[in-house]
This record gives sequence, structure tokens and C-alpha cells, in this order.
Amino acid sequence: MRRHIALFAALALALSAPAVLSAQDSGGAKPARKDARHDRRDVRRDRKDIHQDTKDVHQDRKDVRDDRTDIREDVKNGNLKDARQDRKDLRQDRRDIRQDRRDRRQDVRDVRKDRKDLRQDRKDVHEDKQEAKDSSK
Repeated sequence: MRRHIALFAALALALSAPAVLSAQDSGGAKPARKDARHDRRDVRRDRKDIHQDTKDVHQDRKDVRDDRTDIREDVKNGNLKDARQDRKDLRQDRRDIRQDRRDRRQDVRDVRKDRKDLRQDRKDVHEDKQEAKDSSK
């Protein structure tokens, strides 16, 4: 009786082993596809960030122009206290421009990195498909 149970267990294991191995092989492509999808999302997000940072830089440049105009007007009218405040605003707006430019440069780097990752993921998916095709022959 024990012999029959052991024989049955060995036979079941032998029959299920190829199915388990093929399931593991096909499962290899799915994580690569998922990685590619996540990288595409990252690229889209980074592009949106770049667009927003560009808008911020343009707005900050406009603020700097407005601050310079305000300073000129305040000095012309003799409002030195207001001119000092406008100079302080001008310094802050210049800092904002630098920070927004820095953010934009970092977002551009992120897009390049994400595109590189995406290309590698696509290459991995393609190689997995080729391996699956070659192994099935």
C-alpha cells in the first residue's frame, strides 16, 4: 500500500514538473512588462513636471520684471521704504528662478534615466519572447 502511494506521488510530481517549469518561464516576461509600464508612467509624470517647472520659471521671470519696474517707480516717487521691500521681493524671486531651474534640470535627468530604463525593459521583454520562442522549438 505504501509503495502505491509513493509511486502515485512520484508520478504526480513527474507530471506536474513540466507545467510548473513552463509557468515559471512565462512568468518571467510579466515583471518586465510591468516594469516597462511603470517606466512609461514615470516618463509621463516627469514630462508633466518639466512642463510645470517651465511654467514656474516663466512666471518667476515675469515677477522679476515686475519687481524691477516697481523699484524704478518707487525710487522715482521717493518711496524708499517700498523700494527696499521690492528689492527684497526681487531677491526672493531670483532665488525662486534658480530653484525652479534646478528642479527642471533634475526632471530632465529623470526623464532621460526613465527612458533608458524603459528601453532596457523593452529589450528584456523582447529577449524573453525570443527565449520562449526558441525553447518551444
